[in-house]
Amino acid sequence: MTGIFSLVTTEILPIGLLTPIGASFRISAGTAGLMMALPGIVAAVAAPVVTVATRRTDRRTVLCVLMLALVLADLLNALAPAYWAVLVARIVLGLVIGAFWSIGAGLAPRLVPEARQARANAVIFSAVPLGSVLGVPAGVFLGHLAGWRTAFAAMAALTLIVFAALAVSLPPLPPQTVTSLSVLRGLLRTRGARTGIAVTFLVVTAHFGTYTYVTPFLQDVTHAGPNLVTVLLLAYGVAGIAGNFLVGTWAARALRPAFVTAACLLAASTLLLPVIGRTTPGATVLLLLWGLAYGAVPVCSQLWFRTAAPHAPEAATVVFTSSFQATISLGALLGGAVVDTASTSTVMLLGGLTALATALVVRLHAGSPD
Repeated sequence: MTGIFSLVTTEILPIGLLTPIGASFRISAGTAGLMMALPGIVAAVAAPVVTVATRRTDRRTVLCVLMLALVLADLLNALAPAYWAVLVARIVLGLVIGAFWSIGAGLAPRLVPEARQARANAVIFSAVPLGSVLGVPAGVFLGHLAGWRTAFAAMAALTLIVFAALAVSLPPLPPQTVTSLSVLRGLLRTRGARTGIAVTFLVVTAHFGTYTYVTPFLQDVTHAGPNLVTVLLLAYGVAGIAGNFLVGTWAARALRPAFVTAACLLAASTLLLPVIGRTTPGATVLLLLWGLAYGAVPVCSQLWFRTAAPHAPEAATVVFTSSFQATISLGALLGGAVVDTASTSTVMLLGGLTALATALVVRLHAGSPD
């Protein structure tokens, strides 16, 4: 969980620091959004490539090496002399994200007894909203206090501590099943996996195509200052933690209804944001609703793939990671194009419609995802 927390925080930290980073390098919001798009593209490729390449290596060793690579990426981000160096750091980050998620996100069955696996899975995935509730607001606060570079330097220090904790606390984890390319190809032939890719594509596009630009929206439309933006992102993250545990636990028993509910709540919050998010109370309520909805999305998506391939859990997590991360990139790129040519309000409306399409696809998928 702490490893994924470091990854998630580093990955989405530019969302809260988009404006000062863009000002430092004199680039537009859409160009600055490449910081969100690039890691996802790399992670989508790294997930299968690194997992297959290290298929016979102890998983604890791989995870520790990946944490050291993340330390280097954070340091490069903090010291970047130009925007190209920031993008290089984000490429390294993408490599770590793809490999760490693919190997680490599905480890709950190996770390706890069967009766506690659902809760352990929820704890691991709580790192996603925790990155929003703790990581990003703290990074934004530190960035406004001492500069955005300081926020990435702090992440390097935190990640080094996480590396030490993983090295000390994790037991040896030799691979139980070998994740080969043939196993991955076989998984992609199943109807459940293909549907999982479709719904993941839609819901992640809906979220990251909008959330990447939520700070400019709050500044331009809600007229929120830096301190208020930090508070609102904090409220979003708190709601995300609640959504992760409440809807995530429900998803273990009733996956499709939980997924549909999360997608509909996400749609409602983004569609209404340009309408009633012009005031601070309206934006606060909708961001709470948004956080509650998205907190459930990663665990629902991962459960979908694991249900589709119970015989190959690591391969299922690889496909989940690749599809999720690739779509983060696409969502950020599409959102940036809309923001640069139209407005942040327009991107919110389009994201809401995409979330509604997610709910429809999940609802029309008959039976369990197999």
